Order: sequence, then C-alpha cells, then structure tokens
Amino acid sequence: MQKLSLNQSLSQKLSPQQIQFIKLLQVPTAELDTRVEEELEINPALEEGREEEPVQEKEEFDDAEVSSTEDLNVEDYLGDDDYSGYKMQGDGNYSDEEDREMPVAMQASLNDQLEAQLGFLGLDERQEVIAKQLIGSIETDGYIRRELDSIVNDLAFAQNVESDTEELEELLGQIQKFDPPGIAARSLQECLLIQLERKADDIEDDPSIITAIKIIQFCFDEFTKKHYDKIIKKLNIEHDDLLKDAVNAITKLNPKPGAISGGLVKTQYLIPDFIMTNNDGEFDLTLNSRNAPELRVSQSYSEMFSAYDKSDKKDKKLKETVSFVKQKLDAAKWFIDAIKQRQNTLLRTMESILKFQYEFFLEGDETKLRPMILKDIANEIQMDISTVSRVANSKSIQTDFGIFPLKYFFSEGISTVSGEDVSSREVKNVLAEMISKEDKKKPLSDDKLEKSLKARGYNIARRTVAKYREQLNIPVARLRKEL
Repeated sequence: MQKLSLNQSLSQKLSPQQIQFIKLLQVPTAELDTRVEEELEINPALEEGREEEPVQEKEEFDDAEVSSTEDLNVEDYLGDDDYSGYKMQGDGNYSDEEDREMPVAMQASLNDQLEAQLGFLGLDERQEVIAKQLIGSIETDGYIRRELDSIVNDLAFAQNVESDTEELEELLGQIQKFDPPGIAARSLQECLLIQLERKADDIEDDPSIITAIKIIQFCFDEFTKKHYDKIIKKLNIEHDDLLKDAVNAITKLNPKPGAISGGLVKTQYLIPDFIMTNNDGEFDLTLNSRNAPELRVSQSYSEMFSAYDKSDKKDKKLKETVSFVKQKLDAAKWFIDAIKQRQNTLLRTMESILKFQYEFFLEGDETKLRPMILKDIANEIQMDISTVSRVANSKSIQTDFGIFPLKYFFSEGISTVSGEDVSSREVKNVLAEMISKEDKKKPLSDDKLEKSLKARGYNIARRTVAKYREQLNIPVARLRKEL
C-alpha cells in the first residue's frame, strides 16, 4: 500500500546565470575572444559595441521616418534581415580579408614517411600489405607495443592475409632500418640497440660504441639503476674513461624516435590577464583589454519586444516569436552581466594578492614571497575558495619582472628556527641550489639534504624533502650519480 509523506530538506542549486559565470571565470584570456564570438553567433540579440545612451526624440521627422512608436510592428522586424552591429557572413560590410585562412605548410606524417621508404625494399604485393600493417601499428612515439601474434590475427581478419610471427619478425627487422633511427622498436632497450648498431656501422671499431652496445645488451637493468660498479665487473671494463664515453654515447640517443617526425608544432603564447606597473611604490593594476569586451543588447531586438506590448496579443505565432525574442534578450543581458562579474572578481582577487605579496611586487625577490593559501584570499574578498581557485589556476599577471601565473604566489609555510614562517617556494629554491652544487659522484641523499636544510634554519622533515624534490622533478640520489 502506498503512503504519502511530507519531507522538508535544504539544498543548494546553481542558477543558469551562476553556471555561466563560473564557466566564464575559468576561461583564459586567450580563449575569451573565441567564447565571445561563439555567443555573438548564436545570439542575434547580443552585439559588439558600447551601450548606446538614450537619444532624445527629434521634434520633426522626415516623411520617410516613423512618426510614432505606436506604429511599430513586430512582423516588420521579422522580415528585416539587417541586424545592426551583428556581423554575419554575406553582409555588405563583410570583408573577404577577415575570412581568409593563413596557409599552413604541409608536413608528411610519420606513417607517410615510413611507407615512402617501403618502395626501396622491393617487396611483393602480399609483403607490402604486411609491412603496411606493421607500420600502422607504430605509435606516435615510434614504438610497436602490439604483440606480433595480435598483428598476425589482424592481418587474417582484416586483410585476409595468412602469415606468422617469423615472417613479421623478418619484415620488422627491415623496417627498423628505416629513418628515423630506432623506429619500430618494441622496447626502450631495443630502440637504443638499433641506434647504437647504426652508429657502429657508420663508425667501425669505435670502442665506446662497442662497449655501449654491450652495456645495453647485457647490463640494461644495471644501467637504468646507475650501478656502474656492477657494469665494470660484469663486462671487465679496465678503464673508467671507456665506461664514461660509452655512457655518454647512450645518453645522446633518442628514446622517442617518433616524436621528431610528423605533426606540426604549435606555438602557444602566454597572454597576461593583468598588467601591473610600479609607480614609486604605488601599483597600477589594470585588466587586459581582452578581458573587457564591449558588448550591448541589440536596440532593434529591444524595440521589437517593446512593440509587442502595444500590439494584438491574441496572435499565437506572434506570441511564439516574441517569446523567442525575450529569451534572446535575457540571454544577452545575462552574458553581459557575467562578463562584468568576471571582470570584478578578477580585479578583486588580484588586488588582494597584490596586497598580500606587496614586498615581492616591489623588488621581484622570490625570498620575499609570504606563505599564502587560497583560503587567505577567499577570506579577504569574502568569496568561496573554489572561486579563488578558478582564478588562480588559469590566470597570469605581467609585472616589471616578467609574467607570472597567479598560482605562483600561492605556497605553504615552513617554520624556521627563529619561529618565522617562510614560503615553501623559498625552501625549494634552497633545495635545488644544494643539489646543483653537490658532488655528482656522491650525490646527497634525502636524509643528508634534510640535515643540511635544518642547519640553515629550516624545520623540515625528510618526507617533505622527498616531496619537494619530486615536485622539482629531481630524481633520487642514486639516479643523480655521474661518473
């Protein structure tokens, strides 16, 4: 039997306007133009340009002008395709120059380059199908990670070609002689061996290359762990210089041969969201002009909607039309308000960061950075931490000392012997400096780094040293060891 019950609960839901603001807030400056253009395209009630000030009505009108707003008709607007200020392809003022795409130089992909080299092997039609299947299995970094047994099955089901792993091994060996060197390897060890054997063919009887081949072939595990003593003992290497030359030859090889082929390199430019100048200790903070696009609600759409109030409201089609117009007008107003709210939030957040890190912005000295977390700024500007996080993660500022991402100014605090708090960024810099000056034959362990930092007055645990070292992309002491 069904029962009816009454429950009372509290919940928070974001309105469409709030969702739109949140999405706009995390959009970087470089992408804001694109976002605005998209909105202009889908909403004809939104136009570029400043809001027009109300103009007083003229006392006299020409015969061609409308004498009263009472004579306005919504249907007249519906038949008018000329929306003032709304850029559409095909308008009379549209310039062909704006639609012209920049030519991009064509570049052959990695597969194209490899297939072009197939012609030099003199393969028959069946072998060429198998070879192309092998080339198609090569990933973007130049490796084949698919098992040969699986490729045999692919050939049987997709190409109706019977083969076996022995035949694939033979053809793969020929493909591995293609350029770039090291291509079509199935592991890093095989990739390095292919390149070293190519060097051995070019330079005969080079002892360093011969030793390098032996190291990769018989001592690869020891080499990856930098156990040089074991390598010397295992290969009976008499001179340290020979080992050093062999290791240098290996480290100059390319571990990802496919990465240098195919694909165009796209240059990304960092566009600052804020521009700050120091005028004798007084900071002038401004938003990048791209963050403040000039937008307005279409006057023609506003007049169209106003005219509806004075027209016959019984027409169903007219009601549907005006409902559409109202929807577009509301969307345009919401978008403009969201842009303004975005600008206000950005400025408030940056002004608070500027106030908090005043000493740094005076001189650009990294040691002057104060420990600062998202909550500090959120409390200052009375906003949610998530809002500050969205601003900090995708925005940057141009200063007299360069361009910095906002997240650069956020760091944890580490206490010193004197009881003061210093930024974790300062500790990381000291840590990186100590590692750069260490004896590479006897690199410092995390325990020794911890003791050295404590000797300099930083109260820090060994696990924190390990965490900061990993954040700096510095390997452990054993992997930093050099000959």
